[in-house]
Amino acid sequence: MLNYILVMLGGALGTGVRFWASGFVAETAGELFPLGTLVVNVTGSFAIGFFAAFTDPEGPLLVSPRLRQFFMIGVCGGFTTFSSFSLQTLDLARDGDWFRACLNMALSFACCVAAVWLGRILALALLPK
Repeated sequence: MLNYILVMLGGALGTGVRFWASGFVAETAGELFPLGTLVVNVTGSFAIGFFAAFTDPEGPLLVSPRLRQFFMIGVCGGFTTFSSFSLQTLDLARDGDWFRACLNMALSFACCVAAVWLGRILALALLPK
């Protein structure tokens, strides 16, 4: 039961940070393009890639499975916004703005996969040799 509670608390924390971060980006950059969601998804992808590599069982930071679940499933799961991405992309397509819809899909996919990779590479580079 403790695992579920920790994941839910992590999810609540991630959701709160997502709400603030995506709102901040939207207020700063405008809402013509769903940049806030893109930024959240890319930074969340980086964070989970970095944390996964850094806390891997062979990694330098040995953490409990509960802490990994709290952060990777809870915090990162609550922080990233695939459902928001999907709805915003569909809305762009339904409005006939196929360029922005396709751009959002391409940028989200490419940037998030690159961010996970970069997070892992950075964590591995920081590991003692």
